[in-house]
Amino acid sequence: MATPSNTPKHDLGSLRISDSHRKSGGSSRRWGLIVLVILVLAGAAFGAFKFRSQRPVVEIATASKAEIGGRQAMLSASGYVTPRRRATVAAKITGRVTNVFFDEGTHVREGQILATLDDSDVKRALDSAKADRNASQAAIADYEVQLRNAERELHRALELEKAGVQTEQALDSARMAADSLRAKIALAKEQVAASAARIGEAQQNVDNTVIRAPFSGIAVSKDAQVGEMVSPISAGGGFTRTGIATVVDMNSNEMELDVNESYISKVKPGGKVTALLDAYPGNPLDGRVRIVIPTADRQKATVKVRISFDDLPKLIAPDAEVKVSHVSK
Repeated sequence: MATPSNTPKHDLGSLRISDSHRKSGGSSRRWGLIVLVILVLAGAAFGAFKFRSQRPVVEIATASKAEIGGRQAMLSASGYVTPRRRATVAAKITGRVTNVFFDEGTHVREGQILATLDDSDVKRALDSAKADRNASQAAIADYEVQLRNAERELHRALELEKAGVQTEQALDSARMAADSLRAKIALAKEQVAASAARIGEAQQNVDNTVIRAPFSGIAVSKDAQVGEMVSPISAGGGFTRTGIATVVDMNSNEMELDVNESYISKVKPGGKVTALLDAYPGNPLDGRVRIVIPTADRQKATVKVRISFDDLPKLIAPDAEVKVSHVSK
């Protein structure tokens, strides 16, 4: 007969969780989450209340008087570098350009020839005026010879009339011939004067075919080429140039500002300024107010102010932008 074994058997059913225990554990976890959310919301509300009730901290500083001799900026403005002497060189007559003797950036002297125009027509007019003058002068010489002979005839007629051997009519004829020659000589002299005036006009037209620099400076633009027509007035439907070159005196460069009307009372002639050019941002320049132009721009509500450099910098270009601070001591 077999003996029953004492080895314990595994009971898997003992590991089963009853429904009552499962329900009680899930509800406890839900209540834990609810309590946690309530605590977080309460903390956030408390923090917001404390932040709103906190007063801002204000730092208090005591204003001090500026040191004697220090600079105090009154206003700032921007403008451009402009030359006081800038000329667009143009021809006084209409003509075709035959030569151009400069280029952009060329240094020119006062009176230097910049260009020439076709002078063939004006030279012919000059030669014609000279021919008229020469003809009038030759006529005067001929009339003077005739007048000397007429005066001798008049003298003989007077002597014969006194001797009673010649009629008074012959004397009148001799006197009239002499007077007529004197009148012709006077007329010829007036014609010579008129011819001289025409010669002067023609010579001026010839001189006007040569375009010269009005002052020493730099030619910053070349506005006409060889073969183009130039004229002192706009003509030809836009095909005629009105200028030859633009010459700038670099030694006359200054600053030109548009200052708002509300600040113009702070700007006085002679006032010191500090300027910064965009081309040289690390090199401040000193200057003084030269003039406040007594007129305003109604559209921009500004007043134009011109400022001179204390020490004119080299290689400064006209129309360069500049920023200016008006200061006082």
